Amino acid sequence: MLRGRAFKFGDGISTDHIIPGRYTHLRSNLTELARHVLEDVDPAFVSRVREGDFIVAGSNFGLGSSREHAPLVIKMAGVRAILAKSAARIFFRNAINLGLPVLICDTDVINDGDELEIDLSAGVVKDLTSGQKLTFGKMPQVMLRILDEGGLIPYIKKHGDFKL
Repeated sequence: MLRGRAFKFGDGISTDHIIPGRYTHLRSNLTELARHVLEDVDPAFVSRVREGDFIVAGSNFGLGSSREHAPLVIKMAGVRAILAKSAARIFFRNAINLGLPVLICDTDVINDGDELEIDLSAGVVKDLTSGQKLTFGKMPQVMLRILDEGGLIPYIKKHGDFKL
């Protein structure tokens, strides 16, 4: 069970929003790069987000260039999961491979600052602030196992193989 606060964003949050282009030179210094996550959309985001919080967004989260560091620095900033109406396919794949769940659901009823509780295996989001209950598509067991291990590489290191 995951629990944290919602940080609400709109539609079309791109990898350029997540990692502003002027900071791409920091790719070899991920700790510093993580201090700039989403700063062009919300300059105070990094100072307000806490370990275990969630990004809640509209449609097409993570669109744009394939910056595989984008989900990684989101995770390093403390975000435990992303909830969105839809997500760019390559961002979704990179996030899961790095151990960051991306949950596709109707985010309209979630407000900025709401306290959420997420059960990944049941596919349920409870908005503890409003009392709303949302569902997202149940994740395949193999995906849950990858997330439990912290990503695809830790999964393969531990299990030595990738079996469906």
